[in-house]
Amino acid sequence: MEQLNQNHLPGSEIWLLRLYIAGQTPKSLTAFANLKKICEQNLQGQYQIEVVDLIQHPHLARQDQILAVPTLIRKLPPPIKQIIGDLSNTEKVLLGLAIQPLN
Repeated sequence: MEQLNQNHLPGSEIWLLRLYIAGQTPKSLTAFANLKKICEQNLQGQYQIEVVDLIQHPHLARQDQILAVPTLIRKLPPPIKQIIGDLSNTEKVLLGLAIQPLN
């Protein structure tokens, strides 16, 4: 489950987001759907989402100090930010990631 959106404008900033999940649980699927919706509505194609399934790659939890899933990490632009949960509260996600809403 990985998505790369390459419809970006030259010279513009790309947001690199990594979503840690533990299998295809309802909470994981909800988190991914909510994240994709937020990105589509507010980042205008200027993003890349990487999904890391910790059931398949448990050793990857250590590098970002993942303690709960789903967890979203904003890798770029700096600084790194982390949000835990299913990302259902759009306002908190936008605030947590420091994304300026478009509408």
